[in-house]
Amino acid sequence: MKICFVVNSVETEKSGTTVFIAHEAFRRKHEVYFMGVGDFNYNNNQELTIHSTTIPKNSKADSAQEFIEIFNGDKAKHEKILAKDLDVLFIRNNPTEEVDRQWAEHSGVAFGRMVQQEGVLVLNDSYALSNAFIDKLYFEELPSSIKPDSLITRKKEDILEFFENHKKKMVLKPLEGSGGRGVYLIDKNEKNLNQIIENLTAQGYIIAQEFLPAVKDGDVRVLLLNGKVMEKDGKYGIVRRVSGEGEFRSNISQGAHPDSSEYTEEMKRIVEVTAPILIRDGLFFVGLDIVKDKLIEINVLSPGGMDSFPHIGLPDFSDVVVDAIERKLVYKKNYGNKISNRELATME
Repeated sequence: MKICFVVNSVETEKSGTTVFIAHEAFRRKHEVYFMGVGDFNYNNNQELTIHSTTIPKNSKADSAQEFIEIFNGDKAKHEKILAKDLDVLFIRNNPTEEVDRQWAEHSGVAFGRMVQQEGVLVLNDSYALSNAFIDKLYFEELPSSIKPDSLITRKKEDILEFFENHKKKMVLKPLEGSGGRGVYLIDKNEKNLNQIIENLTAQGYIIAQEFLPAVKDGDVRVLLLNGKVMEKDGKYGIVRRVSGEGEFRSNISQGAHPDSSEYTEEMKRIVEVTAPILIRDGLFFVGLDIVKDKLIEINVLSPGGMDSFPHIGLPDFSDVVVDAIERKLVYKKNYGNKISNRELATME
């Protein structure tokens, strides 16, 4: 198959989940391309093209790190290809990292819709990504039984009322953000609450969320494929993220360290409640962040965590992901337009 991974920028892409999956596809002799969100090329009198980066088929890369280094080395080839000639476009860019490139935030999803119209299998389904683009807002559509109490607003008085109603302890964070940036734990001792609210409001909408005491033990990232937890050899694609000393945020980028975790009954219930809407919407690869018996975030745009698996004794799940994509292409070959991209995206 010819598969192209959309990332923020090929030059800055690191050896994370996307590269792990791409390396496995390359190892299986598939044609692997990378492209940045600025590499689409559209002329209304011609077919949609992509400025892509690929490497020779005989390249040797024993690890994901070596693989991405070759893509940024002298052996890399830069080609303009027809989008319709791809079999798969895997949208993996993270819009919340585009601090200085606002034009890039929606580009991957917007052009992804055009590529999908060309008949290419797009993962996750580009129309589903458009609907869930603000994933913290998409999260709020899920049943309240699996979520902490929360409020989305830009009004300070409503945030203060929420604060009072939750025993003067809450978490504040921007509606559009990731990696734990701009996330605050607020309690009765906070002296700069007004300033924090003002700073967050300047960025857009704010989420005020009920504080969960169990967060002291970190949170758990659960990776789903086709609405089910990734599983291989009796092990699950789950990583516990343990906060650093004096830090309540569980993001690896904020100093948390990965640890192993069991697949608990609470997690199973959350997955069972969440899965139907993910399957309905065509969200193939999704990350759930869970604290004990509550889902605190959902990541549908660029879920990561697979690069932590080797450090906690888990197998490399890249083959599980590529297996799933290969099966979808068999279905597509057999049934063509009789199965929509959205249906195909979450079909096992």
